[in-house]
Amino acid sequence: MASEDQINVFIEKEPGSFRLIFTLGIAGFLSGLILVSLYLFTKPIIENNKAEALKAAIFKVLPGTGSFKTFVLNNGKLTEADEKTKEPEKIFLGFNTNNEITGFAIHGREIGFQDNIGVIFGYKSEDKSIIGYEVLECKETPGLGDKIFKDEKFVKNIAELNVEPEIVVVKKGDKKNPNEVEAISGATISSKAVVKLLNNSLNKWKLPIENYMSKNNIKLTARDE
Repeated sequence: MASEDQINVFIEKEPGSFRLIFTLGIAGFLSGLILVSLYLFTKPIIENNKAEALKAAIFKVLPGTGSFKTFVLNNGKLTEADEKTKEPEKIFLGFNTNNEITGFAIHGREIGFQDNIGVIFGYKSEDKSIIGYEVLECKETPGLGDKIFKDEKFVKNIAELNVEPEIVVVKKGDKKNPNEVEAISGATISSKAVVKLLNNSLNKWKLPIENYMSKNNIKLTARDE
C-alpha cells in the first residue's frame, strides 16, 4: 500500500500567487505587443487608403479636374499647404488639363442621427453653386439615413444647388427654389445634418475663397451643362 508521501507526489500543487501574476503579465505583454504591432503595420496602409479615397472624391466633385492644390486658412486668408502641413481643415483647388481652375473641393463634418457625417463637395464661387457631392463618412441607419449617398435624387439635388440665399431643407415635393433641398422621407435628421454641414462649411470658406479669387484676378472655367 502506497504511503502518504508517495500519494502526495502525484498531487499537483496549486500554483502560487507570484506564478499566476507572472503568467498573466506575460500574456498581457504579448497581447499588447501584438496589438501595437498590428496598429503600426496597418496605420500607414489605412492612411494611404484614406488619401486615395479623398483624391478620387476631389476629382469626382470637381468635374473635369486633372490636378489640384491644397489650401488652409491662415489669419482668414487662403494659404497654399504642402504634405507636411498639420492643419486638419483643408480645401482643394482643382485644375483641368489646360491649367484652368475648375472649382474648390470643400470637406466638412457634422453630427447626424447616429454619428459624424463626413462630406466633400465641389463649389464654384462665380455662380455661388455646388457642382458635386460625395459622402466620405457615414454610419447612419441602413435603409434610411444612408440614403444621403444612396438616394440618387437627393445626391443630384445637392450636386446642383445654389448656396445663396442660405441652403434650406423642405419637405419632399415642396422644392421650388434652387437653394432648397428635399428631405429624405424617414431620414429628416440626416438630411438636415447634410444641409447644416454645407452651410457651416460655406460660412467658413466662402469669403476667403472670394478674396483669393479677386486678389489673383481668377475666373473659373465655364460650367458644363
